[in-house]
Amino acid sequence: MNSKSADFSPNPSITPSLQPWGKWGLRATAISYLTLMIILPLSAIFKKGLEDGLIAFWSELTNPIAFSAIKLTLIMATLTTLINVVMGTLTAYVLVRYRFPGLQLLNGIIDLPFAIPTLVTGLMLVILYGPQQTLGNWLESHNIRVIFATPGIMLALLFVTYPFVIRSVQAVLIEVEKKQEEAAYTMGASKWTTFYHILLPMISSAIATGALLSFARAIGEFGSIVAVAGNIPGRTLTAPVHIFGQIESYNQRGASSLSILLLLISFTLILLVDWINRRKEIQNARS
Repeated sequence: MNSKSADFSPNPSITPSLQPWGKWGLRATAISYLTLMIILPLSAIFKKGLEDGLIAFWSELTNPIAFSAIKLTLIMATLTTLINVVMGTLTAYVLVRYRFPGLQLLNGIIDLPFAIPTLVTGLMLVILYGPQQTLGNWLESHNIRVIFATPGIMLALLFVTYPFVIRSVQAVLIEVEKKQEEAAYTMGASKWTTFYHILLPMISSAIATGALLSFARAIGEFGSIVAVAGNIPGRTLTAPVHIFGQIESYNQRGASSLSILLLLISFTLILLVDWINRRKEIQNARS
C-alpha cells in the first residue's frame, strides 16, 4: 500500500494555525455568555444599590422593616439548616445502609422539591394547614397557627431544601466501605458509637457542604413563602418578599441594597463550599 495514501496525520502547516483560533473562540463564547447572563445583571444591582453612597446603602438595610426581614430570614434559614443536617444525614444513612420495600420510590421522591415550582409548594401547605382545612382548624383549636405564621415559613423552607444534605451525604456514604463499621461492631461498639467515631469524620465535609447549600437556598426562597407567610412586616415578612415589595413600590435602591446583601451572603457560602470540596480532594489525594 502506498505509504502516502495511508498517512492520515494532520497537515502540520494547517492544524497549528487553526488551534489557537478555536481555543480563543471557545473562551470568548463562554466568557461572553457568562458576562451577558450573570455579570451584567449583577453589575446593574450593585450600581443601583450603591449609586447614592454607602450611607444610603446602609440606611436601607437598617430600616426597621428591612432589618426585621433580614433577621427573620437568617433565623429561619439557620433553623432550617440545623434540622436538615440532622434529618438529612439520618435519611442518607438509611437510604445507603438499609434495604426495604419502597426504597427506590423514596429515593426518587427526595428529588421532588427540585422539580415542583415553589409557588405550588406554598399552595400545598395552605391546602393542608390552612385555617379552613381540617388539620389546620384542629391545630388552631390547640393554639397552633401554621399558615400566616413562622411555622409555615419553616415548613416551606424545609420542603424546598430537603434534598441538599441528603444528596451530599448519600454520595459519600456510597463510597465508604463497611469494613471499619463491621470491625467496630465486632468489638462491641453500638451503632451510634460507630457512627459518631467512624462514619461522622468521613462524611463531615459532605454534611458541611449540604448545610451551606441548604442555608443559601433558604435565604433566597420566595415563591413558597409568599403564599404561606402572610408577609406581615416585623412578624412574617422575609427579605426576598420585602425585596419584591420594594420593587412594587418603585424603590429600586431599597430592593437593590437588600439584594446585594443576600448576594454577598450566598456568594460567600458558595466560596466556602468550593473550599471544603477542594480541601477534601487534597486530603483524598494525600491518603
